[in-house]
Amino acid sequence: MPVNNSSSPLPGDDPTGLQSFAVLLRGMNAEFNRIAHKFAQAQGLHLTDVLALIAILDTDADDGPMTPGRLRERLSLTSGAVTACIDRLEKAGHIQRVRAVDDRRVVHLRYAAAGRRVASEYFRPLAHSTAAACERFTTDELAVVVRFLAEMNQELAHLSR
Repeated sequence: MPVNNSSSPLPGDDPTGLQSFAVLLRGMNAEFNRIAHKFAQAQGLHLTDVLALIAILDTDADDGPMTPGRLRERLSLTSGAVTACIDRLEKAGHIQRVRAVDDRRVVHLRYAAAGRRVASEYFRPLAHSTAAACERFTTDELAVVVRFLAEMNQELAHLSR
């Protein structure tokens, strides 16, 4: 990690500079990771399991249901590792394996109702904090933030390929 010195701007010196974005995004990422680790520990799961839950939850309806193969690709896991992850999540009541109606060989992964309740309870304070932060911005400002985050996600996805 680069060290700040007198020649590189500090976040306060250039609030919209790359250094400020890097510091703030790393800080937010660290906090999200801390929260995810605590949830994983509380549920007796691995961090990878939490990442799998997030991938299942955030599945884009346009891309179709999450399958073990898509989850393996999304998390860059081996087939054995994704199977073990799915087994743990199913045993803990977080997800369900559901056979596709049109092809019984295809398995879809769905967030189970019990898993949603557990996650909802655990992450409720995060939702409240997010809502509180959003209240301090105008709708136009939030639209810019959303656009920035979408662009960052797109750039990060591009980097990971």
